Amino acid sequence: MAKSPHLSRNEFVKIVVAFLGTIMGVVIGFPAIGYLLSPALKKESLDAWISAGPIESYPVGTPTLFKFTRTTINGWEKTVNSYGAYIYRETEQKVTAFDNTCTHLSCRVTWLEEEQVYLCPCHDGEFDIDGTVVSGPPPRPLDRFETKVEDETLFIRLEVG
Repeated sequence: MAKSPHLSRNEFVKIVVAFLGTIMGVVIGFPAIGYLLSPALKKESLDAWISAGPIESYPVGTPTLFKFTRTTINGWEKTVNSYGAYIYRETEQKVTAFDNTCTHLSCRVTWLEEEQVYLCPCHDGEFDIDGTVVSGPPPRPLDRFETKVEDETLFIRLEVG
């Protein structure tokens, strides 16, 4: 028995349903896939001015540690990061903020008043009061934060990412 060159009603319905199902799957599927993958593809950068409090809280001539935390969201992961800065007021108007992480392996440095150095406990790296390397393995001076004073309040700029 020879097959007819024309489509039967049943074959036609199958083709139309398959075509419409494919179109609906694409229309619904692409946005759903984009919605599910977009958080994983986003890379958040952090650029913010952090209030370090009144400028008078920082005595002239003595580095003072200022600690703060920031929350970042990377995809579905929420992370709270701790930061620290040594605020050094050279004069009433000149203020420098040093990152308190060593430039060698990112250990936290500590200001030693008696020796007048920032000491890295990991490999005995030392920096002078201006953040310059005095001894040890650190490859460069301490990193600095940009600072500004508005209405007698000190702000430091955190830029990560």
